[in-house]
Amino acid sequence: MTLVVTGASGHLGRAVVERLLDRDPRPAAVVAVTRRPDALADLAARGAEVRHGDFDDPASLEAAFAGGERLLLVSTDALDRRVQQHATAINAAVRAGVRHVAYTSMLEPDADNPAVIAPSHRATEAALRAGGTAWTILRNSLYAEFQVPEAEQALATGELHHNRGDGRVAYVSREDCAAAAAAVLAGAGEPGEILEITGPQALDADDLAALYGDLGGRPVTSVAVADDDLEKALADAFGGDGHARYGARLVVSMGQAVRAHRFEATSDAMERLTGRPPRSLADVLDAGLSSRPASPPARP
Repeated sequence: MTLVVTGASGHLGRAVVERLLDRDPRPAAVVAVTRRPDALADLAARGAEVRHGDFDDPASLEAAFAGGERLLLVSTDALDRRVQQHATAINAAVRAGVRHVAYTSMLEPDADNPAVIAPSHRATEAALRAGGTAWTILRNSLYAEFQVPEAEQALATGELHHNRGDGRVAYVSREDCAAAAAAVLAGAGEPGEILEITGPQALDADDLAALYGDLGGRPVTSVAVADDDLEKALADAFGGDGHARYGARLVVSMGQAVRAHRFEATSDAMERLTGRPPRSLADVLDAGLSSRPASPPARP
């Protein structure tokens, strides 16, 4: 069985390819698709077939997907055009004869979800359902790894500034998302499933502040901040240019989605797919905080 992974030079795509190469028995062929084949020389040395594929070049994708039976479509980071990119990839998969496509989406990408990434995920899910292949949707919770810089900042200032209200999130390790995706790609689960991939426990801002303080050895207080104030502080901290302002808007919108209780789901899907429980946020932070330098604080 030939398994294809897009975005294989990114964090998630690479981790999925590594999990597939680690499987026993290993799939007959693992194809890693990337715009930068040279970046995957180590995976090629381990037995992956590395192919060039560009989401903005439909012909390259059809060639990259050729011979694949099951494909993981990892959402791209080009938020301004990824709806078209994803549709292009789904169409290329159909033309290449791929029988099953799995897609990495987000929790509750409904029309009233304020997260700026929700519309593109919702549109891609609709395109996948209409695309003509069997499909699986992996709705990943927020990555636990993204909380490491927030924890560092909170420990540096003694305060966790947030706009999450009383919303909770079951933060999930990227590695667990990769393990779940690899399992689905290798045949776990059933076609047509929407699987929520989450961590084991949903935490609110007060829980996070307490956890950060416990791990860092100093008190951290949770401080609610208005959306506009938080967005300005983040934009300034990120550099103040247009890219920084967009990044700040993205972060604030995710906080708004948390506040609207759109990330509170907890699920056993990851354990059902892989046979092991997901890592806790505490475990991810404990490893991340011990290996990263302190970040400068950003205060509203």
